[in-house]
Amino acid sequence: MTQSAVAVPNAAEKPARAWLRALERTAEISRKPHRLLPSILEELADRLGDAPALLSDRERFTYSELTARANQYTRWALEQGIKKGEVVGLLMTNRPEYFACWAGVAAAGGVAALLNTNLAGLPLSHCVNVVRPKHLIVASECTDSMATALAGLTCEPQIWIHGADHDSYARIDSLVQRLPAGRLTEAERPQLSIDDVALYIYTSGTTGLPKAANVSHARILQWALWFSGMLDIQPEDRIYNCLPMYHSIGGVLVPGAALVSGSSVVLRESFSASRFWDDVTRWDCTMFQYIGEFCRYLLHAPPASDHRNHRIRIACGNGMSADVWRAFQERFQIPRILEFYASTEGGLSLFNVEGEPGAIGRIPPYLAHRFSPVLVQFHVERAEPVRNAQGFCIPCAPNEPGEALVRVTGDPSQAGSRFEGYTDRKASESKLLRDVFERGDLWFRTGDLMRRDEKGFFYFVDRIGETFRWKGENVATTEVAEALCSFPGVKHAIVYGVKIAGAEGRIGMAALTVDGDPDLPALRQHLVKSLPPYARPAFLRFRSHCEITGTFKYSKSELIRQEYNPNLTGDAIYFDNPETQALHPLDRSLYERIQAGQFRL
Repeated sequence: MTQSAVAVPNAAEKPARAWLRALERTAEISRKPHRLLPSILEELADRLGDAPALLSDRERFTYSELTARANQYTRWALEQGIKKGEVVGLLMTNRPEYFACWAGVAAAGGVAALLNTNLAGLPLSHCVNVVRPKHLIVASECTDSMATALAGLTCEPQIWIHGADHDSYARIDSLVQRLPAGRLTEAERPQLSIDDVALYIYTSGTTGLPKAANVSHARILQWALWFSGMLDIQPEDRIYNCLPMYHSIGGVLVPGAALVSGSSVVLRESFSASRFWDDVTRWDCTMFQYIGEFCRYLLHAPPASDHRNHRIRIACGNGMSADVWRAFQERFQIPRILEFYASTEGGLSLFNVEGEPGAIGRIPPYLAHRFSPVLVQFHVERAEPVRNAQGFCIPCAPNEPGEALVRVTGDPSQAGSRFEGYTDRKASESKLLRDVFERGDLWFRTGDLMRRDEKGFFYFVDRIGETFRWKGENVATTEVAEALCSFPGVKHAIVYGVKIAGAEGRIGMAALTVDGDPDLPALRQHLVKSLPPYARPAFLRFRSHCEITGTFKYSKSELIRQEYNPNLTGDAIYFDNPETQALHPLDRSLYERIQAGQFRL
């Protein structure tokens, strides 16, 4: 099938329409506190029946089948004696069954903990321990990972295997299949409201071990209905989703928004740059969801004959940098890109309805009193907002980077966007800031540095902890990476700060993957023109590939540990020598001179 219209760069509807739809669709959440997502799915099953809901190469559910399967999981949870607030862990890769499982557990009053399928050993046992589940549902393909975590468990959940017989554990899918699939009676159905916790979703762990964030039924509805309105999802739409379902976007927001709209979702187990466009055209998708460096991978993939042979009308996600935006949209003929910002635990969402390249959103003036974050000056070394002589935070000027804060209120009409914290009270308290602009006020710390331009557009600058300080200046790794990636041939750039002898702070370093042999003099000249002296990386490390996490974030920990020591890697490292104003291979002799503090950096 061919595309029906020529793509128009940054094509966007009038922003007011999108905001109005989102407000209308979420208006009844607080008015009907006992109408949860499972209730909406039952209504849709009655109306849509055999219409496709969740699709994959492994299995497919119509609306009727999805509701029936979720009902079976609800009855399983009730048979196991799961009471309101008790936890069931879920370790399973992407598939329609995943959504039916957590929805069924949540409908029984349980809390489904969505475990990262990339973890094993102590990190996985930590995630289990912090929620202390009564039961663990483990897909057969994840049993080896689970086995490595058993020794580190401090609780004793009953383990159920999904998809294959196991010598030590019961098989849950065979049991669930035999349970009644019809609608629950009033006697069976527990009394739940939007205030009850439905899910535990884990943070990425970029600042320590992952934390389990509380996600209520209200927030699930807020995400699904708001997103549905912003995208104007229609029953004829079909969304392609290859993001991990243990993540709030891939597992809750995208399928939830599609289902409440009567449309369908195509689920793929994982992202594949080589298969992406084939999947999009084969399933006749009209939308897809992206995250992080997803689009950069597609942009650098070899040309494919089918990459314009699609019906995509909109690509939606977060993390598309300005240097990728226009090239991606033009090469793949994407009529519209909707970039947004949101966090699993926070009460803030921003939407770039206007299609401004690089921006993460803008709040219309008529809604600023309800949604707009405040940016405050931030002290990088102390990792906290700057306070004035009176002890209050200082708002940022236009284009001045600062931490984004969100006012915490008790407004019941905004139940879906409140800060609900983590299972760890200490971790929850660390995200709150008091006496920000007046005594007694309370604000949520996003942990993100942003800037806001004169037109009101917000731009992501960096995660707190990623930004480092050099020469008395704050260096944002995201902005340096964008400058590097705008040089021809640079595919990926991982930027971080490293310690150096005889100097305070951290100096810049970047690990790059490139096409062919880089033109080092031209690359250095590009950086001289693009970045101020304090932000230019002193060390460049060239790699054949880069490691990423399950949510398409770069893995930096090992790179930071190795710093610029040529003895710890076989990768080529170059040093921007201030004496010669050129990039030189970093051999042992040059490394020892740097370590001895012989360079004025």
